[in-house]
Amino acid sequence: MELTTTIDLQILKSLIKESIREVMTEEWFKFFELMIPYVDDQEQAEIEAKFSPADYSDEEFIDVTKWFENESQAQ
Repeated sequence: MELTTTIDLQILKSLIKESIREVMTEEWFKFFELMIPYVDDQEQAEIEAKFSPADYSDEEFIDVTKWFENESQAQ
């Protein structure tokens, strides 16, 4: 005798949507990583020596961290 499980259609759709969302997020991160140029330690040190956040006022920056707080929630 086979064991069968029934699942509500809405639950199944939610699981599929969440799985696709996870895969797409992973793929976007891979894509972004490919688009960012490689910087070796020496070049990074030169950049940090030349530019510092202390050289700029806080008003010149935009805090985008809140944009991504609810990324994992279904929309």
